[in-house]
Amino acid sequence: MALKLSTGLRNGMLNSTGFTEALNDGVIYVYTGAQPTNADTAVSGTLLLTITVDNGAWAAGSPTNGLGFDAPASGVISKAAAEVWRGLGVAAGTAGWFRMVGNATDAGGASTTLPRMDGTCAISGGDMAMSSIAIVIGVPTTVDTFQFTLPAS
Repeated sequence: MALKLSTGLRNGMLNSTGFTEALNDGVIYVYTGAQPTNADTAVSGTLLLTITVDNGAWAAGSPTNGLGFDAPASGVISKAAAEVWRGLGVAAGTAGWFRMVGNATDAGGASTTLPRMDGTCAISGGDMAMSSIAIVIGVPTTVDTFQFTLPAS
């Protein structure tokens, strides 16, 4: 696994409660190519899809259709079981990596203050399990599993 947290997420938030608060109601952007060196780096690759709750419209600053988490248990953080995390392909390609961002405006440029998490995409064995990594324009893709462990404090 190659999860990478931004400086903005690590600073004072590296526990399960701070993490979920920082990224709650955010979205996941899925890109082609290799994952950047760290989550403070500007995005690279082609944007393939944006994951929201059931592919609903999302805008920074509003909780509507932003992704949520179940209550952390022993540092384990999981996507909200009641939510379907889904997006429609906006470009065709192979999903290589993702960036999860919080509910603040994040244009994808370099930043050491915005809360972000990057990871690899796979059907299984990656940081984020997806229904398919072969993204097709207009075809829905779901995030089947999103779970990881952070220290309790």
